[in-house]
Amino acid sequence: MSKEERESQLKNLEQALFKERASVAMGGSPVSPGKMKSVRRQIARVLTVMHSEDKKE
Repeated sequence: MSKEERESQLKNLEQALFKERASVAMGGSPVSPGKMKSVRRQIARVLTVMHSEDKKE
């Protein structure tokens, strides 16, 4: 993936996590209980790749 694609994916994942947290905060139950954990892990993976690419340069 290019740097722009990773940044775009990171932005989308952060928005998805925000929506999940907002729905829980408003008193609702999460649509999928494991989705928040999955999204957090995906964000961590993208950030890890981005940081490793930055160090290589």
